[in-house]
Amino acid sequence: MASDSHWPGPGKLEAGQVVDGFRLVEHMHQGGMAHLWRVMRVDDGDDDPVPLIMKVPRIKGGDDPATIVGFEVEQMIMPALSGTHVPRFVAKGDFTRQPYIVMECIGGNSLRTRFAQSPLPLAEVIEVGWKVATALHDLHRQHVIHLDVKPSNIMFRPTGEAVLVDFGLSRHDRLPDLLDEEFELPMGTGPYMSPEQVQFVRNDPRSDLFALGVLLYHLATGARPFGAPTTVRGLRQRFYREPVPPRALRRDLPPWLQEVILRCLEVQPARRHQSAAQLAFELQHPELIVLTERADRLGRGGRWQALRRWFATLGHEPQPPASALEQTERSPIVLAAVDVAGAPGLLEAVRHTVQRLLQTEPGARLACLTVMKTNRIASDELLESDGSSRHVKLLVQLKHWAHPLVKAIEQQREVPEGRLTFHVLEAPDEAAAIVDYAQRNQVDHIVLGARSSGALRRYLGSVSAQVAAEAGCTVTVVRSVADAGEAA
Repeated sequence: MASDSHWPGPGKLEAGQVVDGFRLVEHMHQGGMAHLWRVMRVDDGDDDPVPLIMKVPRIKGGDDPATIVGFEVEQMIMPALSGTHVPRFVAKGDFTRQPYIVMECIGGNSLRTRFAQSPLPLAEVIEVGWKVATALHDLHRQHVIHLDVKPSNIMFRPTGEAVLVDFGLSRHDRLPDLLDEEFELPMGTGPYMSPEQVQFVRNDPRSDLFALGVLLYHLATGARPFGAPTTVRGLRQRFYREPVPPRALRRDLPPWLQEVILRCLEVQPARRHQSAAQLAFELQHPELIVLTERADRLGRGGRWQALRRWFATLGHEPQPPASALEQTERSPIVLAAVDVAGAPGLLEAVRHTVQRLLQTEPGARLACLTVMKTNRIASDELLESDGSSRHVKLLVQLKHWAHPLVKAIEQQREVPEGRLTFHVLEAPDEAAAIVDYAQRNQVDHIVLGARSSGALRRYLGSVSAQVAAEAGCTVTVVRSVADAGEAA
């Protein structure tokens, strides 16, 4: 690493200056770790369609190793990221001349501006939760754990998607972890750090879910569940001191939301949601959440319970997964798209295929789905001839189809909470409804049956073929009992 005399330093940058082909237009923000400048490419003129910002590290006193190493980490990780939920990387400069990162400028404010107004309406809290969980799932699938999820590091695009920023404390499965190599203190922001981060574990994506639980708690109640500790001793209190249940602070908070928040805040990662996708799924389908004693709490445990929790932490060594992607992949969401009016043999084959998947993926969540076909223009008859609801009838048939799966799941020793859910969609296009559901809920694997072939079906195309072509995830099409399925 070069000495400070070899680069001009952020304090000497001025509006109008050109750095490696980028003109500094306006100084936008000065944070504790960096300066942000609005910039434009010199060769693009004044009509650059993509607004850009330049992030320059704020070196305090010329010797701030955490800032320098964190900036190096961000320079390594950002070029490896892509997609809607991160800023687009453009360029970087090293410490031999001028360190910087140029990236897409996400318009609008960070979530931090809303925290001053908490507690927020519950609908907004829930929406923020599933959007951030969706962004975290996308990040984890790219081998990255953020490890500093907090309001100032969350922004939203004009189209609504959550965007995660500031990867200075993050860890990439396939890149060197400079922070772990060079420092011997827990790295993170006190109120949001997970218990395992306090124990120097930096490779568990469920740490990000703990931080999101802290964020949701604060948005919903206006209070921090563990305060704002500044010492390691203060950080360790979250091992044995339970947070005040959110419903004790906000009586209109529904039990299911307390269930979700307190599950995120469990000390042991194995007791939290096992993937960000599963958390996002629950926040979008609260009616399907299995409530436990967490939902009914109105006070935290007393001294004896705190003492028991304290003893339980003595000598405890966390057992993180090998990588962020491994944890995400071992907790997939499987969608069984079932035509409950189909041939008995095909229905049995689909069920058999799903059961085999669940045996090989013990951490999977299974969503059983059927589509009630509706007319595109004419009004639909929603009642059967005997006056019963078509929707309810399909739901009953779907649960009857899944009954053997329920029995099989119950026989397993460790059953994730709410592992099996049921859904009846009403739509004119069955394939489009299945694909839309899968994409909205980050489904990893779809299993569905292929109906009998015929001249008309070959001409128009089948539901299974359309789903396989458009879903964007693994699709297993089951054709017969003999042929259990083929992956598309």
